[in-house]
Amino acid sequence: MPITIADVAAHAGVSKTTVSRVLNGKGELNAATAARVRQVIAELGYVPSAGAVGLARGRTQIVGMLVPSLTWPWIGQVLQGVIDVVEAEGFGLLLFTCDRGEESLRRFAKQVSAKSFDGLLVIEPEGTLDYITELHEAGLPVVLIDDRGHRPLFPSVATTDRSGGESAAQHLLELGRHRPVVITGPESFGCTQERLAGFAETYAANGHPLFPDQIVVGDFTFEQGRAAVTAMLSTGMTFDAVFAQNDLSATGVLLALREAGIRVPEEVAVVGFDDVPLASYSDPALTTVHQPLREMGDAAARMLLAHFKGVPLPNAASVLPTHLVVRDSSLIRTQLQPDPR
Repeated sequence: MPITIADVAAHAGVSKTTVSRVLNGKGELNAATAARVRQVIAELGYVPSAGAVGLARGRTQIVGMLVPSLTWPWIGQVLQGVIDVVEAEGFGLLLFTCDRGEESLRRFAKQVSAKSFDGLLVIEPEGTLDYITELHEAGLPVVLIDDRGHRPLFPSVATTDRSGGESAAQHLLELGRHRPVVITGPESFGCTQERLAGFAETYAANGHPLFPDQIVVGDFTFEQGRAAVTAMLSTGMTFDAVFAQNDLSATGVLLALREAGIRVPEEVAVVGFDDVPLASYSDPALTTVHQPLREMGDAAARMLLAHFKGVPLPNAASVLPTHLVVRDSSLIRTQLQPDPR
């Protein structure tokens, strides 16, 4: 039979409350009594359950994390940043996805009700921002990662999507590419709007406004990036650059251009967004806007864990900058600039 706290109390000649105080370092205790209890714990080999200790401390020592799906290429980078911080601080991580839609959210809600974790990190599954806001207002510490331009009324870690779009545009303009096309993400995403605004405004300011036929609404998938370019080429449309708003769709663009016999970057330059590992391994290697994904996970986790130690959660978003990484898909190899990383 497993050793219980009652066994420890009986062998030490004290109450279960006293044993609990020794385990959790709470309350005034006689030094000799505390030493005797610790000795009995060692002799009996008693190991307190994590749940019992968490209940006594009022903490679970677990961080919850809600994400749309683990199939999104960049989420793994954010998750690793979170894990590095959480594990270093002795916390566990309870991960929830929304792969099963409403069923997933119901299961998540049950864990919230059971107080299974001390605070929540969120990469917002589409359509859940109001619910997450309600959880925050009800007292659950929440930090949003990648606010997608929504600017929530609770702490968040974001990046500079608009200036990322600007840097992509400026790079292509410097290369003399004046007829670009843009393959966006879903229109409802704030990051889609911000990246497009930064790109389009920069082109317009340099005398080359974008027309509607130069903008294709996408969904951030490889298949859609490939299909968009194939469809444009089939109509006879000409362009000298493609700005795809994530790396996955950008690699679909590269394949479509190769299938059409169009040389990259000589005839068409391609720029992505995110800088996931796939970008450096594509053929040609992809020029892209680097998002500090791992750093965003790190910053959000540190913000939440600091709150557990008494540091108030900030009212303003923490914004980490993007930067352009130039590779073969936009510059001929002899002209390539060094990778800033």
